[in-house]
This record gives sequence, structure tokens and C-alpha cells, in this order.
Amino acid sequence: MALEHEDERETVAAKRGDRGAPDGRAPESPGDVSKMGTLKRTFKEFSADNLTDWAAALTYYGVQAIFPAIITLVSIIGLVGGGLVQTLTDNANSLPAPAKDVVIPAIQNLASSKGAAGIAFIVGILLALNSASSYVAAFTRASNDIYDVEEGRPIWKLKPQQIGIVLVLIILLVLIVVMVAVSGPVAKEAGKVVGAGSSAVQIWDIAKIPIVLLVVAFMFAFLYKTAPNVKQPGAKFFTPGGFVALFIWIVASILFALYVAKFATLNKTYGSMGGVIAFLIWLWITNIAILFGAEFNCELQRSQQRAAGQAAPLDKPFLEPRDTSTLEKKAKK
Repeated sequence: MALEHEDERETVAAKRGDRGAPDGRAPESPGDVSKMGTLKRTFKEFSADNLTDWAAALTYYGVQAIFPAIITLVSIIGLVGGGLVQTLTDNANSLPAPAKDVVIPAIQNLASSKGAAGIAFIVGILLALNSASSYVAAFTRASNDIYDVEEGRPIWKLKPQQIGIVLVLIILLVLIVVMVAVSGPVAKEAGKVVGAGSSAVQIWDIAKIPIVLLVVAFMFAFLYKTAPNVKQPGAKFFTPGGFVALFIWIVASILFALYVAKFATLNKTYGSMGGVIAFLIWLWITNIAILFGAEFNCELQRSQQRAAGQAAPLDKPFLEPRDTSTLEKKAKK
């Protein structure tokens, strides 16, 4: 990184301006550390780590993963029952405009090809796993850059871990799709099956939104916890960075959707490709939010170590790596 080395022999708290707990003990929670100092460094390090470029790379891999996932989803619907296609399409209208303009036509086109649902399911699963693992691999490299650590896990260990991450993320995405699809008439029919009254269905229609957001926050936290080659301190699974990323993503998505609806001239500039361009920009914004949350977590952990009197320089690893076996082999050569 481009930032200057700091003198590790100085007293960390005096050097930085972050403070520990009021009584001088080491901070026990993120609340014991200066948020403003952490936030300022997050913006600086976000730029120094070139995370907007990493977000563009993640967008590329994300696009590769999205359409195989749609193929898989629609083929499942084709195998189980085509009546869910309209429900899924109706609920997709609640997506941000850039995503809606791309996802809905893809669902409708795939749903109209009914003869090959079984083949599409198998092909979609294989393509989705391969493409999504490429996304996770790129996110792992970006996370290692954020924590200033080299990848030390051997490929035979790293690849299965990344596939495991992908499988968990796919399950969570399917869960989100099911929750979104189970609304309106589908929710009423499901309520009749389980014996729930109309009031329970109405409560579900309201409660599913925060539940979906909680699942998204879980996905962010899972990526932050498992992707980088560092041992994350503490036992807490949910981290402030995940909620920061979720907040930025929601606000940025709303603002971008308003911009596209009111002011943008993408259709005039790009013609029929305007919706696709808007979708790519929205994916890029999404990945920026995710990476910013990861950077915020890193700087918060750095602040806690410094406030505790431990060295945590800006351009060197400050957390213990998960695995260094690959690096040790390289050093012996």
C-alpha cells in the first residue's frame, strides 16, 4: 500500500488518536474504539487497496454466476411446477430497476423452454458452481489485499473451502428466493396447507423483508469470516462491517434506482443495452458495498489491537494467518 510506515516503537494509543476503554483497559467491544478514526482510515485504505477495481472484477465473476443460477432456478420450477414462474416474475418487480430489467426477461425466456428442464438443471448447477467459485476466489484475493496478507493455503485445501463457501451461499440465495416467492396468492395457499390464518399470512408479508435483509447480512458475515487467509479474532459471527455494507447497499441501490428512473439516459445512449449497462453498474455498486464492509472490519480490528497496545501497522499483516504452508515451501526454494 501507498501509506507510509509508522514507527512501531511508539506508544500505539498516542500515535493514533484512537482510545481504549475509559478506564485504560483493552477494548472489549467495537464500542470501546473510536469510530471516526476507524472510518477515516477505512476510506483511505479503500482507495489505497484499489477496491473499486476489485469490485469491477467481482462484477465480472458475478455476471458469470448469475445466469447459470437463473437457469438452475427456472429449471427447478419447470420440474416442480410452472405456475410459480409468474409468482417469481411478479416478485422480481420489487428488485432495483437495473436488476429487474435483466432478471425478469431471463426468467421468462428460460421458462418458455419447457422440454429441457432436467438438462438445464444439471448444466445450470455445474456452471453455477464453477462461476460462483471464481467469484469467491476473487473475493478471497481481494480480502487478502485488505488484510495485507499473502495466500498461504495450498490449492488442495483452498479450493474445497471455496466450493464449501459457494454451496452455503447458494443455499442462502435459494432461501431468499423462496421467501420472496412465498407472498400474495402463494402465501395464502401455503397458509392453508399449514393451517395458518389470514392474519399470519399478512404478518409474514411484512416480516419477510427484514428476514431477507438478515439473511443478506449473514451472507456478508460468512464471506468476511471465511474468505481471507487470517484467523478472525473473537467469537462473534456478525460484525459491524457486515451491517455497514448492508446499509450502504440498501441506500445506494435506492438512490441508483431513482437516478435510473428519473435522470439517466442509458437507453438513449446504449439503446436496448441500457438495462444491461444499468444492471452491471448496480452489481458494481453492490460489490463496492461488500468490500467497504470488509475494509471497515479490518480497520476496526486494527484499531482494537492498537488501543490494546499491540503493533498493527497499516501496510503489514497484523492478524495471524490461517495457513502459511505454501509460503513456507516457496521460502525453502
